[in-house]
Amino acid sequence: MASARLDDADLLVDSLRRRMAAMHSLYYQAVDSMELEHVNHFERPGVLPIAFSLFHYTNMHDASFFVLTSIPPVWDESWRATVEMAIDDHGKERTVDEMEQQRIGDYDAFKAYQRAVFERTEQHLASIEPEALRRVVIPRPFPDVIASTFSARCAGPDGVTALDGFECWLYQHGLRHMGEIELARGLVGLGGMTS
Repeated sequence: MASARLDDADLLVDSLRRRMAAMHSLYYQAVDSMELEHVNHFERPGVLPIAFSLFHYTNMHDASFFVLTSIPPVWDESWRATVEMAIDDHGKERTVDEMEQQRIGDYDAFKAYQRAVFERTEQHLASIEPEALRRVVIPRPFPDVIASTFSARCAGPDGVTALDGFECWLYQHGLRHMGEIELARGLVGLGGMTS
């Protein structure tokens, strides 16, 4: 029975690795098939530009990875100066009105930042032991900023585990924003990327 559990755990980790890499490949395909004018396009009030979804997800991924691993975020003063975001904030606690103004300054630098964040995650997952995914990263009771999140709904009785974090904060969150990006690509004359 113990070997069956180990096989199941290995299968789970392998699936997580493959799904994260596949999702990252969608982001690479998206950014490589858009120009700065596409990502910074402002459609109308109430509609966030693609720049928001790209930076929000990448920067939240970067910050969430710190909670999951204690490895400091990639985003620092050097990246701030190079990428030149109009709003140096992922926007989780800001309004739509504020984040409508989000724009990327240097698109190539943003793509390099995104790649650094995603590659670090894939490298970490390449060597993670299944047991590490059981670690509780946010115990119950949850602070208000977590209590209303999808990860809180997924959490077990002890709290949010590392697996919950990888699944909710990195994978599911990434797919949610990829859906926004694919929809927004239609507003700038580009098609979707998957069927």
